[in-house]
Amino acid sequence: MTRAVLFDTETTGLDPLTGDRVIEVAALELVNDLPTGAHFHALIDPKRDIPSDATRIHGITNADVAGKPVFGDVVSDLLAFFGDGKLIAHNATFDFGFLNAEFARIDLPPLAPARMVDTLVMAKQRFPGMPNSLDALCRRFNIDLSARTTHNALLDCKLLADVYVELTGGRQRGLSLAADRGRASVAIYTHTANRTARLFQPTEAELEAHETFVGKLKEPLWRAA
Repeated sequence: MTRAVLFDTETTGLDPLTGDRVIEVAALELVNDLPTGAHFHALIDPKRDIPSDATRIHGITNADVAGKPVFGDVVSDLLAFFGDGKLIAHNATFDFGFLNAEFARIDLPPLAPARMVDTLVMAKQRFPGMPNSLDALCRRFNIDLSARTTHNALLDCKLLADVYVELTGGRQRGLSLAADRGRASVAIYTHTANRTARLFQPTEAELEAHETFVGKLKEPLWRAA
């Protein structure tokens, strides 16, 4: 089992080196590159004004973060959720840069670059010369964008999780062979529009038909050690 975390941030601006701060962090847990439903989300008081230009993009106002915890109050829970596996983001250098700037302010080490998985880089490699924003990828993969009126971090994570499944060929995964009562059985996981896994167990008649078919094969893969 491989665990990774997909995450997104919203900020007061574009450059942490000029004083812009993180105001929202959202993260989703992935196991074997598929979302489990476990997530982290926090609105953060940046202790500075949120410019109106930034609010027009993500919809977060000064009133929304008033009285919310500061970054240092949520960092322990965030790092615990991140764990030590891969960290996936769209245009990941932006999100890594902002989080690392916040870590530096409270004397914590930065996120290791080796943990970074950038879905924007993946998309550019797969679709060179084409638009590869999150919106563009959702449209390309027929992922519903109707709820995305602003760049809300948690919603963006959920959309990106669907995009990541497509970029990694996740719809094609999930075919597994398992021993059941000494005979071969097949468990096929299919994924609905929201990628919820469902297990389909073959019937006794289907298992018997499969066994008969395999018995006619020379050195069948299903019986390989």
